[in-house]
Amino acid sequence: MSHGKIREDKTCQNCGHTVEERFCPHCGQENTETRQPFYFLFTHFIEDFTHYDGQFWGTIKNLLFRPGRLTSIYLAGKRQQFVPPVKLYIFVSFITFFMFALFPLFNLNFNEKEKNPNEKSLFEKIKAAETKEKLDSIKAQKNISKEDSAAIQKLTVIVPDSAKIDDFESALEMNKKIDESTAYEGYKTQKSYDSALAKNPSVFNFIKKPLAHKFFELKEQGVTKGEIFKKLAETSFHNLPKALFLYLPVFAFFLWIFHHKKKWWYFDHGIFTLHYFSFLLLNILLTSFIIKLASVTDIRAINMLLYLLISALIIYSILYFFIAHHRTYHAHGIVSVFIGGILFMINFFAFTFLVIGLALVSFLMMH
Repeated sequence: MSHGKIREDKTCQNCGHTVEERFCPHCGQENTETRQPFYFLFTHFIEDFTHYDGQFWGTIKNLLFRPGRLTSIYLAGKRQQFVPPVKLYIFVSFITFFMFALFPLFNLNFNEKEKNPNEKSLFEKIKAAETKEKLDSIKAQKNISKEDSAAIQKLTVIVPDSAKIDDFESALEMNKKIDESTAYEGYKTQKSYDSALAKNPSVFNFIKKPLAHKFFELKEQGVTKGEIFKKLAETSFHNLPKALFLYLPVFAFFLWIFHHKKKWWYFDHGIFTLHYFSFLLLNILLTSFIIKLASVTDIRAINMLLYLLISALIIYSILYFFIAHHRTYHAHGIVSVFIGGILFMINFFAFTFLVIGLALVSFLMMH
């Protein structure tokens, strides 16, 4: 891999040793010209990470299509062939959330046409779906055949018609402000709520009181329900990378509990966790991209194919854990499935709890 023209001077600029070829045999620094064009900053970064010799692309290929192989090879001591786990996770995490920031999956601007007259709201996108259009067109016919009547019943079960969506949108009242008549657990002011809380203390007061104070603060600001939902979603999104990073040692801890302590160290479980979470982030990014593609495609056959692909990716993301767990820990098939199932459920509930906590923190951080 070349990062520039080799210097004519054979003295290493880093340690002063003689460099016969490209790299210094003493410190390993590349003996190339130090003054480079500006674009070299970007090409150097790409070369360093992707290693045009195939390290990066080989890592991605094995990560996506060969569950558990990267972890097994790394723990076996072969650590130069692929991108290190920590470096891989940081890069994948950065790319995933950067792409989400550039191309948000959904528009959460409920009833804000005065700000964006050409932008459809979430409910408008739902009503514009092809299935609903067909359902409304069938209902508009004067003489409905038996086949059409049966189709209406089936489609109504699958998805509500436009009128029902309008009712749902009105019921949510996303454009309605939190006015004076709105109460929190029956209390319309913060003073009355604090007084009641002082009379009936609870072990959950440390959670309930800050949430109530934030509610009354937003009430004074006169924000709408739609604005609260949007801010909550945005704040949660910004906090999600931190939450995932904090959950990494927890996931590895559960693995450590269920496996032989002498044979498998906590470090080993950490490597498995980094690889698995890197896969999940890439899978989420790919799935989101396909969902975005399906939302702008009007051809029904292509949409059906895309939704089948989305379903396949979701199923694969679940099966991936069991396959990777079996190949990494070399457990018997039935034992591996049993332990993997327990670990999957424990982590599912633990991460759900973390997401709820993240939503509460995001609500408290709203301003």
